[in-house]
Amino acid sequence: MKISTRIAAALTALALALPLASCHGTGHRDAFAVPDEFDLTKTHEITFWAKNDSNNTQKKIYQKAIEDFEALYPNVKVTMRSYTDYGKIYNDVITNISTSTTPNVCVTYPDHVATYITGSNVVVPLDSLINDPDYGMGGAKLAFTSPAPDRIVPQYLEEGRVEGQIYDLPFMRSTEACYFNRDYVRALGFEIPEVLTWDFIWEVSEAAMAKNSDGTFVLNNQKTMIPFIYKSTDNMMIQLLKQKGADYSDALGNVLLFNEDTRGFLETVYAHAKTGAFSTFKISSYPGNFLNAGQCVFAVDSTAGATWMGKLAPHLDISADKVADFDLGVAPVPQLDPANPKMISQGPSLCVFNKEDPQEVLASWLFCQFLLTDGVQIPYSQTEGYAPVTLSAREDPGYADYLSRGGEDNELYYDIKLKATRLVLDNSDKTFITPVFNGSASLRDAAGQLIENVAKSARRNEKIGEGYYEKLFADVRSLYRLDQISRSGSSSDLGALPGGAIALICGLGAVWIGIAAYFAAGKIRAKNSRKS
Repeated sequence: MKISTRIAAALTALALALPLASCHGTGHRDAFAVPDEFDLTKTHEITFWAKNDSNNTQKKIYQKAIEDFEALYPNVKVTMRSYTDYGKIYNDVITNISTSTTPNVCVTYPDHVATYITGSNVVVPLDSLINDPDYGMGGAKLAFTSPAPDRIVPQYLEEGRVEGQIYDLPFMRSTEACYFNRDYVRALGFEIPEVLTWDFIWEVSEAAMAKNSDGTFVLNNQKTMIPFIYKSTDNMMIQLLKQKGADYSDALGNVLLFNEDTRGFLETVYAHAKTGAFSTFKISSYPGNFLNAGQCVFAVDSTAGATWMGKLAPHLDISADKVADFDLGVAPVPQLDPANPKMISQGPSLCVFNKEDPQEVLASWLFCQFLLTDGVQIPYSQTEGYAPVTLSAREDPGYADYLSRGGEDNELYYDIKLKATRLVLDNSDKTFITPVFNGSASLRDAAGQLIENVAKSARRNEKIGEGYYEKLFADVRSLYRLDQISRSGSSSDLGALPGGAIALICGLGAVWIGIAAYFAAGKIRAKNSRKS
C-alpha cells in the first residue's frame, strides 16, 4: 500500500471515530456572537409558539405585544402559533429539531429546554446577548425600555442556567396552592392552622369520609366526596422530598428518586387512597370541579388555576346549578415543617432557537426581551394567578393598585386570583427548583407516575406485598428510561465506551504514530542520501 493510500485509510477511520467521540457527551454549544448592528433594512419573519390556556385575553395580550413590537421594528414580522398545552409545544419542538424547522422563540419550561440543548447549537445560549451593551437587557440601542438583568427576580433568572450557561428567560412565575372549603373544615370540627401541614390535611380528609346510613356522605349529603385531590402528582412528590430534605436528583444529573423516603411517602399515599380520602387529577379529573361542586375539601393546583376555583370563578368548568355555595380559602401547599416552608417554583419561560442568520437570531432576541417589558408583564400576569418576573413590574404603582382591589369584580379583580398572586409574591424566597438536565423532564414524570400507580393499586384493592415497591421502582425507571441518564445528566451520553471503540481509538493512535515514524524515517533517509 502506498503511503498516500495509508494516510487516506487512516483519515477515513478517524472520521468514522469522531462521531462516536462527539456523541459521548452533550452537544457542542457555541457562545452567540452578537452582531455589531441590527440591520433595519433587512426583513425578518420569525415564529413565536405560545401557550394561552384557551384564554382569549392572553391571546390578545400576545397579539398586542406583537403589534407594538412590529411598530418599533417594521422590518420584523412575528407570526404566533397558539397552543393549549406545554407538552404539545415540547413534542413539536423535538419533532422539528430533526428537520431544522424549530420556531424562533417559544414559551416552554426549563426542563424541556435542557432536552432541546442536547442537539448541537439548537438553542441559543443567552449570556452574550443578555450582557451585550447595545442589544442586551437594558441595552443602549434598543427601541424600547428593557429590564436590566438585575431587575429580574434573581432566583427566576438562575432557573434558566444549565451547565453554567443561561438558555431561557423567565416569563411568568407561579407556585402551587391549596384551595379549600373552609365551611367543610369547620363542620368537621377543625380550624385552618396558620400553616397547613400534611398531618392536618390527612386527618381532616379521613374525617370527611364518614357516611350516612343511606350511603351518602355526612359532610355534603351527596354520593360523591373525594376530600383531597392533587392535580400535579409530580410536584406533590418533589415537594414532599424537598420538605423532608430527601434525595430526588442532583446537579450532575444523578437520579436519586428511588429511595426509602420515597417509599415512605408512597405508603402514606396508598393508605389514604385506599380509604377514598385521596385521589389525583389523572384518576378522578380536575380537582377544581369537585371543589366547586361541594365534593372536595382540599384541591391542590397551580396559583395560575385560581380563576377556575370558587362559586364566582370566571372560568367555571361545571354548570352553574352544580356549583356549591361555600367559603373558599387559599393557602400554600401543606408542609412537613411549618417553621421552614418550601414550595416549588413553576411557570413558563422563553427560549430562542439558533438559525443560520445571526441577524434573524438577534431579531428573535429583541422580541423575547420585549415580552419582559411592563406593558406585557403586567397585563399578562393579571389574566391568572401569575406574578411578573421583573422587579419593575412588581414595583409599578398601577400593579400595586391592581393587587389592592380584590373582590371589586369577579373578572379582573377576582379575589381568589389576587390572593393566589399574593401567595406567589410573598413566598418568592421560599420557592425552589429541581436541577435541570437532559432527562429531568422524564424524571419529573416518573415522580408523578409513582404516586399515580400506587393510588391506582389502592383503588383496585391490590395487596401490597413483599417486592411491590421494588417492582414499581424498576417498572417506572424502565418506562421513563431513567437508566439511560448518565451522571452528566445527558441521555445522549453513552457511558463508558465499549471495548471495541476503545480498541479502534487506540488503533488509530498507533496508525498515526506509525505514519509519523514513517515520515521521520523518510526524512532521515533523504538527508543521509544528500550527504552521500
